[in-house]
Amino acid sequence: MIIQGYNFFCDLPEDARYVRSPQPDERFIEENMVFILPDRLRKFRRHLWHVRRNPGPVHVYVPLFRVNTVLASEPLPGGYGPPQSVYPFYTHTTRRRGRALDYYVLFIFRDKDSFVRCQSAVELAGPQE
Repeated sequence: MIIQGYNFFCDLPEDARYVRSPQPDERFIEENMVFILPDRLRKFRRHLWHVRRNPGPVHVYVPLFRVNTVLASEPLPGGYGPPQSVYPFYTHTTRRRGRALDYYVLFIFRDKDSFVRCQSAVELAGPQE
């Protein structure tokens, strides 16, 4: 996968979760989502983005907007449903304006050092529930 303007990316860890509003009011379904990240990823919160595939024959993905996040140790925001598993949600297709759009949630980086630190944190085993 190629992310336009960025050289490196990491997937979400399996112990990440998300919450959604039971009464969605958004342009993208992702706009009413808040991702619950393990505390070990607190330094990488600003690098978490919703991305989509650029229309056309090339498989280049473009960042849409930053993901809303809370850490697992923080209180959950009010007005949202129960926490849900991220997988396989982060790879889904949504229809908007009559065409299929391919969306992902990724940690994206321009520098290799941040990418390597995040990749190590993602690979650490999360707390068992």
